[in-house]
Amino acid sequence: MAREKYEEFVELGHRPSKRELLCSFYIEPAVGESVKRAAGAVASESSVGTWTSVPGLRLKHVMKIAATCYEINGNWIKIAYPLENFEPGSLPQIFSSIAGNVFGMKAVRNLRLQDVEWPLSLKRSFPGPQFGIDGIRKILKVKGRPITACVPKPKIGMTAEEHARIGYEIWTGGFDLLKDDENLASQKFDRFEERVKHSMRMRHKAEKETGERKACLLNITAPFQEMVRRAKLVSDYGNEYVMVDMLTTGWSALQGIRKVCEELKLALYAHRAFHAAFTRNRRHGMSMLVIAEVARLAGVDNVHVGTVVGKLESPREEVLAIHERMQKQKIKPDTRLHLLGEDWGNMKKVISTSSGGLHPGLIPQIIKMLGRDIAIQVGGGVHGHPDGSRAGATAVMQAIDAALKGIPLAEYAKAHKELRAALAQWGYLRPK
Repeated sequence: MAREKYEEFVELGHRPSKRELLCSFYIEPAVGESVKRAAGAVASESSVGTWTSVPGLRLKHVMKIAATCYEINGNWIKIAYPLENFEPGSLPQIFSSIAGNVFGMKAVRNLRLQDVEWPLSLKRSFPGPQFGIDGIRKILKVKGRPITACVPKPKIGMTAEEHARIGYEIWTGGFDLLKDDENLASQKFDRFEERVKHSMRMRHKAEKETGERKACLLNITAPFQEMVRRAKLVSDYGNEYVMVDMLTTGWSALQGIRKVCEELKLALYAHRAFHAAFTRNRRHGMSMLVIAEVARLAGVDNVHVGTVVGKLESPREEVLAIHERMQKQKIKPDTRLHLLGEDWGNMKKVISTSSGGLHPGLIPQIIKMLGRDIAIQVGGGVHGHPDGSRAGATAVMQAIDAALKGIPLAEYAKAHKELRAALAQWGYLRPK
């Protein structure tokens, strides 16, 4: 039977050029398959090959763009793809190649895309963040500390008026951003238009009382044309930000709404809901690091990176690696984690957002790990405060102040009753 020789797509002496996109994969071959043949199968299927020999594979101009597995290190492989494989500026096409059929091939039992190194010419076909860290700090007039955001809890079920009232409480408690959560869109109990109207009214009230800039992260996630309509409504009300669930809407919608946001001068906050469906298994799927890299290319201003200490599964080394790729311009390869290098050139930095099960007692650990140029998002750890949401927000701001000054929370709490009550409520508990 004329089967394709997948091994022909393996060339361990190949030295990648700057005109190749590189991928690091973890691979487990199927029973009876060698790592070499399984690696070749991935390179073949994700570029020019198929399961059998066909005349086109004898054409020089076809084989010139074939992917090549150039390194095998145990169950880790690296594959190089000539740039001609890809349509510039098209995330859907790129991922249909490097992360398409390959995960379902019989030649592999498990396959995980760990990292991608993007060639400069391909990076230049994407816009990157419109505002980035410096731009968002300028909008919110926040210097020297993390930006703060809060989701009203429960995340769904409240009316638009109730939602906005919580916004007022957290804003007057010192927070910068009122945030919708991933599954709040425009349900009958809280229509989008009503939420925008009431939230903006309370935002103006809070700004007048505090003298500080405030904003809303309004979730516009919907079918694309409805997202556009909602973004325009947010802009008409004078808000500076929108939020989108970047994975459930998809790469194409993310790229499209980024363009709309630029036209409307709106910052774009990306929620990573759905990622763990294919990132959590360390042996199969795709890493959150790759998703974050794509978010930077596509042009979001914030992206969730994890907490390590919160309620969501997020290994420390992964969180730090993602944070590095959001906030640095040049990253060296990490052979221990099988990560490739990256040079972001002049592309703006993304605000790493730490969220999920945080409360005041955990704030110093987050800042020590990730630094000041982040967003800290707290929900239950604000609203569960025994004295209410405003006191909960104040307690978080006090914890941030203590951490930045290098003062232990227990010591700082002696003169700050909100923080003292929060520590009595949760201590330094890591939620599960």
